[in-house]
Amino acid sequence: MPEKDLAQVDAEIAKLIEEENRREHESMRLIASENYASRAVMEATGSCLTNKYSEGYARKRYYEGQAVIDQVEELAISRLRKLFAKTASAGTTEDDIHVNVQPYSGSPANLAVYLAFCQPGDVVMGLGLPAGGHLTHGHTVSITGKYFKSVPYGVRREDHRIDMDEVRKLAKEHKPKVIWAGTTAYPRTLDFPAFREIADEVGAILAADIAHIAGLVATGVHPSPIGIADVVTSTTHKTFRGPRGGMIFCKKAHASAIDRAVFPGLQGGPHNHTTAAIAVAALEASQPAFVDYAKAVVENAKVLAQALVERGFGVTTGGTDNHLMLVDLTSKNIAGKPAAQALDRAGIVANYNAVPFDPRKPFDPSGLRIGTPSVTSRGMGKAEMLKLADWIDRVVANATDEALLAKIAGEVKELCDKFPAPGLRM
Repeated sequence: MPEKDLAQVDAEIAKLIEEENRREHESMRLIASENYASRAVMEATGSCLTNKYSEGYARKRYYEGQAVIDQVEELAISRLRKLFAKTASAGTTEDDIHVNVQPYSGSPANLAVYLAFCQPGDVVMGLGLPAGGHLTHGHTVSITGKYFKSVPYGVRREDHRIDMDEVRKLAKEHKPKVIWAGTTAYPRTLDFPAFREIADEVGAILAADIAHIAGLVATGVHPSPIGIADVVTSTTHKTFRGPRGGMIFCKKAHASAIDRAVFPGLQGGPHNHTTAAIAVAALEASQPAFVDYAKAVVENAKVLAQALVERGFGVTTGGTDNHLMLVDLTSKNIAGKPAAQALDRAGIVANYNAVPFDPRKPFDPSGLRIGTPSVTSRGMGKAEMLKLADWIDRVVANATDEALLAKIAGEVKELCDKFPAPGLRM
């Protein structure tokens, strides 16, 4: 007797998935950390590999029956090494790069760095959350700020760019064990060689978190820290367009410490279905079309940022070098949260976000974080970015006009219908 499908087994969940599928099709998704995975990536994620438990590493498992799983993991590793070696720092080859694809996500990957190189109470440095850093780079609400002594660095008040003089000063004063070079809401390229120089001056491990920019780094659209940083962590979705997972690159000297930190230090068996999907994403990212995609992500962000500036929005640093922008709404007399909620009702999905030196509280900040990876995956370009800027301007100026928001939502859907999203089944 044939097995029942999802709708027959669990109509409630099937209906919710269908609703999310519809929402992702009909809206313009501007969350900088979201994207559309391909049908192939999602097929691998939903495969029978989810049935297999594989504690340990390839050829060194604690369970039998791993002949296929070992090949899957080795394929993912080899593809990532080859892909990221192409844009690594001068002189770095595939043989110089060690890759671990077992972290369940980006935060566990970052925790592995702490476990590999730090003891509780050690000093660590990272970009402060209010300046565009990530929780796992030492913020007080994170375990990384509770178990380690965090010394955050920031951005300059006059231009909102990372103050490398402050980084050097703080590093010399506090002698951190690990310095993080990574961001989650910072629109400019990172100077990895400058971070390397400072880390060497104080004997620190340099960890680069490229979760947001992995797809840009892989294609050379953003400078690569591989070969410069001791260890590089990342998620596998966002600009990389893979599944929800994590990966770590490191120099061969640190391979054993990183592998032990991931397993058995933090995790048991890896998610083999995710590993397979990472391999698929790495193959897709190695194609010439993906380079074009990464370039278009940045170009779309630049066009959209400039269009918002021309409409009187405050864009921190005056623009962007990557996939996102941070929009200060102070001049528009509206806070980030009500603006984001109004945009959502108009079919435009972004997140409210603090801006540097924000006078407002974190749950009621002054800004929006806007990213272009998802809309670019749909094939949208300059014309659509200009239309999007106009919609954002109209919504922010009329955030309580529900009739207008509904009208714009209809216009957004009409545009989205012309640009089918990868992976979705309509």
